[in-house]
Amino acid sequence: MKRVLVTGGAGFVGRHAVAALVARGFEVQAIGRTAPKGVHAFHAADLLDPVQRRAAVQAASASHLLHLAWVTTPGRYWQAPDNLDWTAASLDLVRTFREAGGTRAVVAGTCAEYDWTGINLLPREELESPSPRTRGEGRDDLVVGATSGSGGEGASWTEPHPAAPPHPRLPPRFRDDRVAEALSPRAGRGDAAAIREGHLSEVAPCRPATLYGAAKDGLRRILQAYAATAGLSLGWGRLFYLYGPGETPGRLVGDAARALLAGQRLATSEGRQRRDFLHVADVGAAFAALLDSGVEGPVNLGSGEAVPVRRILETIGALTGRPDLIDFGARPLGPTEPACIEADIRRLTDEVGFSARYGLEQGLEQTVAAWRAALSNAASIP
Repeated sequence: MKRVLVTGGAGFVGRHAVAALVARGFEVQAIGRTAPKGVHAFHAADLLDPVQRRAAVQAASASHLLHLAWVTTPGRYWQAPDNLDWTAASLDLVRTFREAGGTRAVVAGTCAEYDWTGINLLPREELESPSPRTRGEGRDDLVVGATSGSGGEGASWTEPHPAAPPHPRLPPRFRDDRVAEALSPRAGRGDAAAIREGHLSEVAPCRPATLYGAAKDGLRRILQAYAATAGLSLGWGRLFYLYGPGETPGRLVGDAARALLAGQRLATSEGRQRRDFLHVADVGAAFAALLDSGVEGPVNLGSGEAVPVRRILETIGALTGRPDLIDFGARPLGPTEPACIEADIRRLTDEVGFSARYGLEQGLEQTVAAWRAALSNAASIP
């Protein structure tokens, strides 16, 4: 039986990854502060404490590593100094794992590693201004603002947009030629035309606009160089936009579902921006499939089809029976808002062999039903 050590196993993505790994026949051991359900063994440790981290990795003696843990608090992770701590901890984690006999590792990345400045922007007329209605509303409103990046575990809607022009001292554009060679001629399109359309393949340039994206991009580059010298098989799962039951506050689908089910107004943009969303259960399963494969380098984890945010909110409105509470156009979008962010998933489908279980409509229906049940149970507790 293959033994895998999982970090972040109790998190939004991690609990689904654990279940998928068990289903694939892995002996799953977890490391962290909270024991995930369904694991075979748990090593309690603070991952940012080097002594505890190294002791847990050595005790696990795993052949595989799935590293999902990171700082993901909505509203702060884009520029949080904690990103530096997690970068250093992750480097040591992978090194300790390899030196303990590990042979295959997969680490969670993000679509915020890519350079978004070459993507077409939304037309000026779609960069809305707040309406008088929004400015005059009371405390019962939920404000859903401009879209943001994936952040590793979903789309956050309460923080500055990460696609602002990157800092001039960030690393130059980068093309991973080994990945390009692994792709078919069509799948390897990192050309300007595809990027302008927001269609991002794994060979598209990386030039992050945030500390979070830069930390992930820098970690990937260092780990790829280390893996090549240390004989470690390394995969890198680039997350796009996520949704599903159990989202923390500050993310689009969960916030919208909770607000409409509670009868609260939802102030949002016109929602013309198109984003690539994948159900969190499919994301967990995709990580398990990637780890179980021999595919190396970055692999996009998305649906492969970007849809207008408006369509997502309209679907949630219909599922909750409260489309009348959605105030489209009540919030502005920033001037650097990309019109589309979409994953090229041909490495995921062709090489990893993964296909998603949930379509968008089915996934939103399941998610809204889960939130309805959760709110009903919470209301019934005395």
